[in-house]
Amino acid sequence: MRLFAAVLPPPEQLDEIGHVVDRLHRLPGADGLRWTSRPGWHLTLAFMGEVDEELLPDLRVRLARAAHRTPSFPLRLHGGGHFGRRALWAGIAGDLDELRLLAERADAAARRAGVPMDEHRRYQAHLTVARARGDGADLHPFLDELGTFEGTRWEVGELALVRSNLPVSGVRGEQPRYEKVDGWPLGGPPEGAG
Repeated sequence: MRLFAAVLPPPEQLDEIGHVVDRLHRLPGADGLRWTSRPGWHLTLAFMGEVDEELLPDLRVRLARAAHRTPSFPLRLHGGGHFGRRALWAGIAGDLDELRLLAERADAAARRAGVPMDEHRRYQAHLTVARARGDGADLHPFLDELGTFEGTRWEVGELALVRSNLPVSGVRGEQPRYEKVDGWPLGGPPEGAG
């Protein structure tokens, strides 16, 4: 099962960025991008890839511990950016130190549970809204529109474990489906406590 740890923004904040993305869809060149689907918008903390079923019990315990050790913290969607000419994203503002710490704890939890993780690199908080087709695209018109975006603040209160279901139909443009399979409250009791 393909898994990742994530923060899932509340519906109100997703609606805010959704209004901006609706405007981006009307800009010249928008048809050269593959737009991510709103039900799948998330902040990836640690991508695990394929995880063997037998690792799940230990992974869940370790992620619960990571959530317990992290207090809730404020974030908001803010501005935007890109990775080269390939990915367009909404940025994040707020307590980025706490967000990075939660990402590091989720990554460490997966490693300690025996999940073979990719090479560790510095966490870059973002919410991907589109990916370029082929060799990339001129993302500057989209960045200009995203640059002024200021979302409202919310309190991050949960670490989520999400399953990524890859497209299987072969239909061009089909999106992965994301399904929350578990979640733990930040600062809450560790699994098995009580």
